[in-house]
Parts: sequence; C-alpha cells; structure tokens
Amino acid sequence: MKSNTQLPDRLESLDALRGFDMFFITGGASLLASIAGLFPDSAFWQIVSRHMQHVPWDGLVHHDTIFPLFLFIAGISFPFSLAKQQEQGRSKASIYLKIVRRGMMLVLLGLVCNGLLSFEFATLRFPSVLARIGLAWMFAAIIYTSLCDRLRLKVAAIPLILVSYWLVSAYVHVPGLPSDIDPLSREGNIACYIDRTLLGAHCYRPDYDPEGILSTLPAICTALLGMLTGAFVKSAALTANRKALYLLSAGVAMSLLGWAWNFVYPINKALWSSSFVCAVAGYSLIMFALFYYIIDVRGCRRWDFYFKVIGMNSITIFMAPRFIDFRFMHHRLLDGFYSMLPEHLLPIFTDLGYMAVLWLFLYFLYRQRIFLRV
Repeated sequence: MKSNTQLPDRLESLDALRGFDMFFITGGASLLASIAGLFPDSAFWQIVSRHMQHVPWDGLVHHDTIFPLFLFIAGISFPFSLAKQQEQGRSKASIYLKIVRRGMMLVLLGLVCNGLLSFEFATLRFPSVLARIGLAWMFAAIIYTSLCDRLRLKVAAIPLILVSYWLVSAYVHVPGLPSDIDPLSREGNIACYIDRTLLGAHCYRPDYDPEGILSTLPAICTALLGMLTGAFVKSAALTANRKALYLLSAGVAMSLLGWAWNFVYPINKALWSSSFVCAVAGYSLIMFALFYYIIDVRGCRRWDFYFKVIGMNSITIFMAPRFIDFRFMHHRLLDGFYSMLPEHLLPIFTDLGYMAVLWLFLYFLYRQRIFLRV
C-alpha cells in the first residue's frame, strides 16, 4: 500500500472511474433497464430504469452525468500531464501547441464518427460529444496554463463564465419572438437560436443541438473544475486521507449549490446550464473522492480491473462500435446459447453477451498494451 502522505505513481482511480463511467454506454444502462423490466411493480427498479435514459429537457438523472463526468476526469489528468511536460523542459509554445492539437484531433474524430467520410457535407453534423470534450478541454487547458501560478484567477474564471452564461440564457430574448416566451425553452433560448441560425441542417435536432456553440462556454467550467481538482490532489500539502475528505466535502457543497441554483435556473444538460455544471461537478467530486480513497489511498484494487480495462481505452470503446459491428459478432457467437433461454431473460443475457464481447475486445488491446491516445 502507498504511504498515506504520498501520491501513487499513477492515479489508478482515474482509469477505474473513467471505466465505471463508460460502463453505462457500453451496455450497462441497457442491462439495468432490462433487469428493471423483470420487476414492473418495483418502485426501486422503475426509478433505476428512469435513470438509464436522458431527461427530455429540465431535470437530472444518472444518464445525464456520464458525459460531464468524463470531461471532468479529463480535466483532473491535465495538471499531472502539464507538470510532466514542464519537468521535461518543454516551452510554453510547445505546450500550447499540444493542447490545441489534442483539442482539434478530438473535433476531427467527432466529425469522423458523425459520418465525415461519407462526404454528405450538406447534412453532416458539426458538433459532437468528442468535439465538446475537445473544445471545452482545450479552452480550459489554455486558461489553466496561462494562469498557471495564479490560482485565484483560475478559480474566479468559473463563476465569471457561469454567471454570465446564466444572465445571457435567462434574460437575452430570441429576436422576433414575443417577450413572454420562456427564454429557457427550446424555442425561446438564445443558445438554441444561435445553433438553429448558424448550424441549421448541421444540428443534431431541428430546434437545438445538445453540444451546440454557446453551451460550450459552461462546459469549459466542467473541465476547469476537473483541472483544479487534479491540482489539489497533486499538491503534497495534505495527507491523502484529508484530500479525500476535502474532495467529498467539496462535492456535497457543489451539489447543494446546483440544487439551490436550480430553483431560478433549471438544471438542463442540453443547455449545459450553470446549475447543471454545479450539480454534476458535485457528483463528479463525490465519485472521484470515493474511487480515490478506496483505490489510491487504501490500496483496494482487485475489484477495479473490469473498469480499468474499459477506462484505459475509453476513446477506443466510444468510437469502435461505430465501425465494428459488435452486435452482429455477439449474436454469431452466442445465438445458440440465447436460443436455450426463457424469453423473459433474453434481453438481460443479450446485453451481457454484447458487453462481454466489447470487454474482451478491450482486454485484448490491454494485454497487447495498445491504447488510443489523443
């Protein structure tokens, strides 16, 4: 076990937490929904089922936390990467170049996932999950690096962006619409209007894009909060036990702030509202505190291997199902077994089979030490 006053050589908790996060989009959400289907009269399982799909507009369920938690984790990693580059004597110009290159590469991969190579440019969706991660992380990393030794300014940037975005969202009306239209509705929100106007047919939906233009601003805060968290953990000023406690306390405080802000500015993932940023930052801090304490502080690691295999190749598993037909593969391998199952258990075992094939693919890459790094 590592000393309680020192950081492990690598934060294994980050890989495990990233894998836990990706578990839900590699079939975990579908699996839990299928299990819930066996218990239609159970209030608990119906709540679980509701949390396995996004809310239509305002509100927050577990499925809405997957994306921001991934971005938050990407932020946590950056202070460690930056320190390593600085120790190697890299210039600021080369560090900025690497930041921009990584951000633009994620944007490009997002376009490829959206069908760039089909050459249907008239309807190609420009925004994407990967583009949101790339741009938000890139701008947050530039802010963090530019203000490297000025902690107060880095912290102050977050409320400045969040409050400004709230005021613009809540009080700037869409041109040409009556003033009584709710400015936080799809029709009346200025962020949605900008997406409709500038992106047009390139939007994910006709009336807005959940990874749109203006909503990238508060997403920068999600990444920057992760970077501040990483810098806090990297600091040697506190024992690891105390760091975990402070992270947990900060997570509770941020969750309460998001809950309170929700009364005047609803939590909304599609708009990446400021209250949403606070609420999911609270969730992310709590989850990281738990994983960090259990894995890196206490050294309890045997249980996390399944998640670590996923987390160490997260970009791969996000992209691979768009190019490799894993569903066809698992049916070819397991349809004989599925045919012997009772019908009511079939959805659960097909979900398990699909997840097993995905995980074995990642395990093969893990054993070969093949990891997609951007």
